[in-house]
Amino acid sequence: MNKCINSGVWPTMITPFTNDDKIDYKALDALIDWYMEGKVDGLFAVCQSSEMFYLTQEERISLAKFVVEKVNGRVPVVASGNFSKDIYKQAKEIKMMADTGVDAVVILTNGLADKDDAHDVWLKNVQIILDNIPKDVQLGLYECPVPYKRLLTLDELKWCADSKRFLFLKDTCCNEDMLKDRLRVLKNSSLKLFNANAATLLYTLNLGGAGFSGVLANFFPKTLKKLVDTQQMDIVKASEIQDFIGSIAAIESRCYPLCAKQFLQLEGLDICTHTRSVDMSKYLPAFYNEVEQLHAFGKRYEKSL
Repeated sequence: MNKCINSGVWPTMITPFTNDDKIDYKALDALIDWYMEGKVDGLFAVCQSSEMFYLTQEERISLAKFVVEKVNGRVPVVASGNFSKDIYKQAKEIKMMADTGVDAVVILTNGLADKDDAHDVWLKNVQIILDNIPKDVQLGLYECPVPYKRLLTLDELKWCADSKRFLFLKDTCCNEDMLKDRLRVLKNSSLKLFNANAATLLYTLNLGGAGFSGVLANFFPKTLKKLVDTQQMDIVKASEIQDFIGSIAAIESRCYPLCAKQFLQLEGLDICTHTRSVDMSKYLPAFYNEVEQLHAFGKRYEKSL
């Protein structure tokens, strides 16, 4: 497809499952409609929110293909693509994901080197990937925190930007000083920084960040979109929205993505709360109350905008 990846709100998509633990494509269809009604600018399928490490390779490919076909070019779609330990197998996986029609295949930064490996090992493996996939496959980067978080150095970011093969960065550093330096390095490049951290979103937008790609877009995509759209026109209103967004982000700690599935039920979606990654017994009764109250409060706030 290769649609342009520029800016805006990109939900990290969740995967609905049936009670018997199969991907619920009917619920996924409705979920995509919900995202689109929220005026999102793109979709990140097959990510940690999607419980990608709990999906088979066949399920990951099927999931991405379904999203691409459902969206039908209305917004760009990206999806994670490298899961094997062997770097050459990763290149094959990336080609398979590219064949689904996604606009960019996202590379997990922690998949290219072990935790204690040097900078040179990471760069060498990136080059192997580039040498073993078609040159027209566009790429992204995701600093996934599992199994460990590998934050890119400024040199690595610049190398990726200079290669002109990378368009999308899901940034998870959550640090204003690092974000400032990263945006300086990426200025005027085709590699766009999408912040995963709600609390620092406005900060990055003010410095030229492209937008948001994170958990909270599974709760309030419209409000996040309003923040992105308002930032350059009304800084006072944007700051007010940022206060709301930052203050509610703690919901992410409530057995996510289970809490998001409960929230989406309150939005009227026929979606099961079953997950593969969360022990349901850890979802305390108080969490149900918190999600219900967040939903009610958030809907009132959205109306005020």
